Amino acid sequence: MPSDNNQLDPAPDNSSKPLVNKIQKLTNQSTLAFELPFTFVGAVAVGGLIGFYLDKWLHSGPWLMIVFGTFGFVAGIVEIARRLGPGKST
Repeated sequence: MPSDNNQLDPAPDNSSKPLVNKIQKLTNQSTLAFELPFTFVGAVAVGGLIGFYLDKWLHSGPWLMIVFGTFGFVAGIVEIARRLGPGKST
């Protein structure tokens, strides 16, 4: 029979709760800081590549690449604003 003195899972105390919340907040902020540059650059790159291949297909020069690269830039800014906007608790 197990005795009450040898508990494998001691009752959690409330003193570690602020530390856990602080670690979770730091982890969420770090994740967001590493993720946002890739999101932004990816949006610009995808827009530019779509424009590049449309230019190649339609023989229209660099104009569609510039237009779609700009759309990608705007989409990247909107995505960053959406993730960092008001009401977001990180």
